[in-house]
Amino acid sequence: MLAGAGTLALTACATGIDDARPVAGPGDAGKPSGTASLTPRSPASGSASPAPTPRSSGPASPTPHSSESASPAPDGGPSPTPSASIGPSEGTLRVLTFQGHVEYGGASPEVNWVTAFERDSGCRVATLDRVRTSEEMEAKLDAGAYDVISPSPDLAGALIAEGRAAPVDTALVKGYNDIPARLRELPALRSGDRVYGVPYLWGVNQVVHGGGRYGGPRALYTAGPAAIRDTPLSIADAALVLKETEPALGIDDPFQLTPEQLGAAEKLLAERDGADRVYWRDPIELIRAIAGGSVRLAQAWPYHADLFERAKRPVRTFGGVPMTGWADSWMLTAEPASPNCAYRWLNWVTSPEVQSSVAAWTGLAPANPEGCTGRARAVCDLYRLKDESWSRRVFFAARPSRDCGGLEGECTDYTDWVSRWRKLVG
Repeated sequence: MLAGAGTLALTACATGIDDARPVAGPGDAGKPSGTASLTPRSPASGSASPAPTPRSSGPASPTPHSSESASPAPDGGPSPTPSASIGPSEGTLRVLTFQGHVEYGGASPEVNWVTAFERDSGCRVATLDRVRTSEEMEAKLDAGAYDVISPSPDLAGALIAEGRAAPVDTALVKGYNDIPARLRELPALRSGDRVYGVPYLWGVNQVVHGGGRYGGPRALYTAGPAAIRDTPLSIADAALVLKETEPALGIDDPFQLTPEQLGAAEKLLAERDGADRVYWRDPIELIRAIAGGSVRLAQAWPYHADLFERAKRPVRTFGGVPMTGWADSWMLTAEPASPNCAYRWLNWVTSPEVQSSVAAWTGLAPANPEGCTGRARAVCDLYRLKDESWSRRVFFAARPSRDCGGLEGECTDYTDWVSRWRKLVG
C-alpha cells in the first residue's frame, strides 16, 4: 500500500475510499495546504557546532570549506572546482521545500528523516519551511534566508536565470552518479556545463477515465466533463496532444512553444471550458471529483490510479502515449551560510535509505533507483523504473523561455504562459 504526504480523512460513504493520502506534485498543483516551520531544536549530543562560515561577496559559487587542498576539476566538467571533501559542520541548516517533501515526525512518528540527519551530520535543521505553491516558495525566499531549497521546475529555471541559485559541486554528492543520466541531465537543472539541481523525486501526468469510447488523451479537452491541474504548465499537456494530432504545428518540446503553438494549445484548452471543467490543486479535489462522478476524464498521476485500484474502483489510462512529467530537485541558494551542512543534506536526501522513505511517503518516484526497497518498491513499480521504453515517453518540465530553452528559435516565456492561464481559469 502506498503512503502519501499526510493523511486525509475522506468520508467513506462519499467516495468509497478511506485511505486517500495526497502526494506532493509539480509546481502549483498537488501540494497539501499549509506552511510549517520547524521549531529550532538543540543539536544531537556530541555534534560539532562551529561558527557559521561567513557569506562570500563574490559570485554565487559557494565551495564548502575543506581541511584538505582542493583538487582541480577536469576540463569541460559540469561542476565548479571540486573540494577534496566536505568540511566540518557549521552547526545549523535552513531548508525550504514543499509540504510533504521533508518530514520530521510531525505527521507520524514513523515518518522522520530529519532527526537522523541531525544526529549523523552534526547539522541542526534550525528552519524547515514548507509551502504549498511555487508562489509561496518564491515569497518565502524573498523574505528569508535559506541554505537549500527544493523548487519545482518552473521556479528552478527562474532561480538559475536570476543568479539566486549556486552551482553544485557534484563530486561532493555521494549518490549523484546513482541517479540515472536522464534525470541528471534535465535542462531544468542545468545551465551550460554547470549543474544547479540534484534530482530528488519525479512524477508523470496521465489522463485517466472510467471507461468509454475515447480516442486518446485529446478527449480530456473535447469530451468532458474533465478535471485538469491548475497550473500554467498544464498548457504543455495540451501542446503534447497537438504534437501527436496536429503535426503541422511543428511542436517539438511541449514546454517550449512559439506564439502560434501556444495559441493553439490555449484554444484546445478552452474548447470545453465551462461549468463541467474542474481545475484542481489539491489531490483531494481530484479524488472527490472522480469518486463522485462529476468528471469522466482527469489529468492525474499514477498514485491516483493506484488509489482507485485499491479501492476496487479502477480507472483506465491511455497506454503507449507520450506524457509530461516533472522532477523536483534540491538546489543551493546563491550564498548559503552553511555550505558544508548544505552538502551533507544533499548527500542525505539522495541516499537509498532516505529515497526509499520519501518515495513511500509521497507516492512519487525516487530519483535514486537504489531507493526502490521496502514499501517504495510499489511506487517504483507504478513508475515502471525497469521499463526504459516507458520513461522515454516522458517529456520533463522546464521553465518556458524566449530562447526555446537555449535552442535556436523564438518561443514564449513563462510570463506568457501565466497570462494565458489566468485568462482561461480566471
